[in-house]
Amino acid sequence: MLAFLAMAALVFCLISTQPTPPFAAVRDRYQPSDGQLLDRHDQVIHELRIRASDRRLAWLALSELSPALLKTVTAAEDRHFYDHWGIDWLALTKSAWDASWGRGGRGASTLSMQLAALLDDKLKPRGGHRSFAQKKAQIRAALALERRWSKAQILEAYLNLVSFRGEWDGVHAASRALFRKAPSGLDESEALTLAALLPSPNAPLADVARRACRLAQAQQLNVTCNALAIRVRDALTRDHTITPAVALAPHVAQQLLSTQQVRVKSTLDGSLQRFALHTVQQELAQLKAREVGDAAVLVADNASGEILAYVGNGGAASSARYVDGVRALRQAGSTLKPFLYELAIEQRLLTAASPLDDAPVNLVTATGLYVPQNYDRDFKGWVDLRSALASSLNVPAVKTLLLVGGERFLQRLRALGFAHLDEGDDFYGPALALGGADVTLWELTQAYRTLANQGRQKPLQMRLVAAPAPEASPVLDPGAAFIVSDILADRAARSLSFGLENALATRFWSAAKTGTSKDMRDNWCIGFSRRYTVGVWVGNFDGAPMKDVSGVTGAAPIWLAVMNYLNGDAAETERPMPGNVVRATVRANEASRAELFLAGTESGVIQLKPARAQKLRIVYPRDGEILSLDPDIPSANQRVIFVAEPPGKNLRWSLVNKNVQQQVMNGRWQPQAGRYRLALANTLGEVLDEVGFEVRGGNAN
Repeated sequence: MLAFLAMAALVFCLISTQPTPPFAAVRDRYQPSDGQLLDRHDQVIHELRIRASDRRLAWLALSELSPALLKTVTAAEDRHFYDHWGIDWLALTKSAWDASWGRGGRGASTLSMQLAALLDDKLKPRGGHRSFAQKKAQIRAALALERRWSKAQILEAYLNLVSFRGEWDGVHAASRALFRKAPSGLDESEALTLAALLPSPNAPLADVARRACRLAQAQQLNVTCNALAIRVRDALTRDHTITPAVALAPHVAQQLLSTQQVRVKSTLDGSLQRFALHTVQQELAQLKAREVGDAAVLVADNASGEILAYVGNGGAASSARYVDGVRALRQAGSTLKPFLYELAIEQRLLTAASPLDDAPVNLVTATGLYVPQNYDRDFKGWVDLRSALASSLNVPAVKTLLLVGGERFLQRLRALGFAHLDEGDDFYGPALALGGADVTLWELTQAYRTLANQGRQKPLQMRLVAAPAPEASPVLDPGAAFIVSDILADRAARSLSFGLENALATRFWSAAKTGTSKDMRDNWCIGFSRRYTVGVWVGNFDGAPMKDVSGVTGAAPIWLAVMNYLNGDAAETERPMPGNVVRATVRANEASRAELFLAGTESGVIQLKPARAQKLRIVYPRDGEILSLDPDIPSANQRVIFVAEPPGKNLRWSLVNKNVQQQVMNGRWQPQAGRYRLALANTLGEVLDEVGFEVRGGNAN
């Protein structure tokens, strides 16, 4: 024993030769298991676990820890902490005396000695015990720490590095796992529980409770042992999943954080991100009855391309919270139409005043007959391009695609950044004009931002960097892009389908387009103001159709709320026109108005032909069509719905099979195999149209 004390004294004399890392270096090389995503204002907006080997949360200063914790831990582990220089000689002597007589006793390691072992793996015990050489080195390191560090620094480092239980390193992780709170809010009972874990972190629950009780009695705290036992039991048996203290941008965190990038400053605006997420959750709650489960939002700054908000889904309100709706491939609906018309104007094939015939058309394609319908199941007759685009009429768009050429339009979309359009023109067919292709919200927002910037494009970015952004490259003709933007902002032209008052109408200048894919599986609203582009998708990640949801009732309310948040104080100013755009007066059907043209394409008089009366006819089933019974659905549950155009209420349907005639009520018929002749008549019994079709499968009639 005397030899041991003599050696300790010698170590004390030689302390100046012991290398000790600076406190700042230890704190700076501390690596949490959870990365932190910062917004553009340096506020933490998401925490994400990036290392699975242990669990360490962010380093905390002493000022961020509760006084009860500091008092309890020092009293339990080193009651003379503030009085010694690294070694508690009285405790060390007593421990050695007890050991020489074979008695267990209180440990003699000070907080400084324990920290020295945490900083140097060579000082950690082997086989449960330290050798004499390790103990000597530990004492020497503790004395060196005391000479170079303050007591506050030693205590702060210890509480951030010490293991509490299982994989939890540091009081931050232990507090969040055991009590679901930050260490600043720990009370006496919680502090006693943590202190009781330090000597043996993985001890049985009963042992931890008994030690906590002894600590409370030794410190004369007003906490009963029964209450402590309950607190320890609740803490050690609960679900120990550490949920992020802040979780606003999980999908951005997944993309930017890694073991090499544990703290990243993003382009996101925390306040806007929180608002957009809350708006999505509110709208999903309102749309739940319409069988809508998911939504996503992307907001970009027009000038810089910086992403200001990125909501991949509704979080807890989503049907699949790990799916990223911003990057998911979905059908585009009508959101590609502006780029089709822009190309037609750019190629000088059409102008904003060009007359287009919105009338029924049947197109023969490689996959069968293609019969486009409008949003409201109605046809408008002759309209100008401005009205056709703003009101999202389908037949004029399909005819414009045939005029422009499918392959040329595909090339333009790829240049805009739609990287997933990797099939040929024949694959997409005329449906490409109506969004029969898979795109992402990221791609659509980028494309509309290009439109907002009069055809100039540079990449979107989510990491905030000091380096200058790359120069924008021209993709669209600036004049054609300006004209299409003006059309998308035209409330009067939009009113043909949507009325003057709808969720696209803002108090400031804005341009927007909605889109709904086949069977209401995807719903979009994409648009821009002078400063920002906002893209919104609404639907279901599993592809299930929504119920009675359109562009102005699904995605548009979210778009409008975010746009109002961004542009609430925007002042109305005249947008400067590109040099190749002129404003001219046109006369259409005896009415005069101003219109925008590419220079050299002006037309003084446009004769829009009046809408013609449409002959009532059968549009489904088509003449000669073959219908098949589904073998997976009971025949009693299968129905065929006959469709006439234009639709009417007082229609009479009759079927003839083998000279046997039957009436069909409301146009709904339970199909049976056979050949049929379907007749459509009016209330007077006059036959207006007839078609023949065949049903295959089941038993023939």
